[in-house]
Amino acid sequence: MDFSRWYNSVPIFTRSWLTGTVVMSLLERMGILPGEFLILLPFKFVYTKFQIWRPLTSVLFYPLTPQTGFHFMLNCYFLYNYSVRLEREHFKNTPADHLFMLIFNWVNCVILGALFNVPLLMDPMVMSVLYVWCKLNSDTIVNFWFGTQFKAALLPWVLLGINLLLTSSAKYSIIGIVVGHLYYSLKFMYPTYRNTPSLIETPQFLKNYFPDIRGGLYGFGGNRLDNNQPRPTGGRFSNWGTGHRLGAD
Repeated sequence: MDFSRWYNSVPIFTRSWLTGTVVMSLLERMGILPGEFLILLPFKFVYTKFQIWRPLTSVLFYPLTPQTGFHFMLNCYFLYNYSVRLEREHFKNTPADHLFMLIFNWVNCVILGALFNVPLLMDPMVMSVLYVWCKLNSDTIVNFWFGTQFKAALLPWVLLGINLLLTSSAKYSIIGIVVGHLYYSLKFMYPTYRNTPSLIETPQFLKNYFPDIRGGLYGFGGNRLDNNQPRPTGGRFSNWGTGHRLGAD
């Protein structure tokens, strides 16, 4: 598959997020955009100097240096891998719900980032989406480094431990886990336990703009899937973070 075909096959929200991240980071690396104006801090500039773009650019921008390049690529891998899975699997017929999850997580990452002086939000945002996928697929077995395998529910905590060992700081990962857990709890866990409707619902204007998909067509950049076609499961991607359902052949 050539690049253009692969790129166009990526669902629209994941494609837009990944594209924005790569383009903005490269533009800063080439000196076209000033990095100090792309980060969240100082947050007071958002309302005192009307630099209202900072909450958005702080999620998309990541400074590229020889020391951070590998971490950036890992973030892009996790972003693509787990956002695509959510968009093609759990939200395949409800694109507005996927967009609302991204917006909800982004807003809460910004709030916590401002409270805890976090200048860059790519790590927390990616972790929050990964956490949601892991909770929705908690019994999936994922493959990790050196052939290790464990349930997907443990993956965020394994990554938290690795970040703590490599960077001596877990703040970014913890914020992502907290935000992902907040969304999962309000959207899925609490309604299940209490047998009540979800505590957060996608606004109707998003549903109007990105209506639910009826029948087998996914649309918005995704693949065509009919209702009788099995949903994609783990094992579609290789190496780090891939998985398969327990009991699957």
